[in-house]
Amino acid sequence: MSRVQVAAVAAAVAGVVVSIYLTVLHYAGSPAACPVSGPVNCELVLTSPYAIVAATSIPTSVAGILWFALSALLWTRRVGWTQVAWSAIGMVVVLYLVFIEIVKLGAICLWCTVAHVLVLLIFLIAVTVGGRRQSAY
Repeated sequence: MSRVQVAAVAAAVAGVVVSIYLTVLHYAGSPAACPVSGPVNCELVLTSPYAIVAATSIPTSVAGILWFALSALLWTRRVGWTQVAWSAIGMVVVLYLVFIEIVKLGAICLWCTVAHVLVLLIFLIAVTVGGRRQSAY
């Protein structure tokens, strides 16, 4: 495995850890270690109707666990367009969630932002390395 793949796997594992933390908080009903007033307000974001998958009681962080876990698995394979496509799906979801945080809720969650930055990092690695590797064949 290349250093770039190791970096992508490390980012994905970090994303799993953050997502597990958010999932545990959801089910425990505990507040996040984060400010709770002003533009940074984890409690507002994590208790909003957008914090669960539509028409379910499943927190969006569970989807994060699954997305990051599959990302880690994909990065152990040959690098190519699969990683690019998967990370692009992640970026679309992140853009939607950031829109919800800023426009609909008027607040951001620091823990969510960490997960979003990890998705962005994985996406940038995929676009840079995946596209280059594929065009070499």
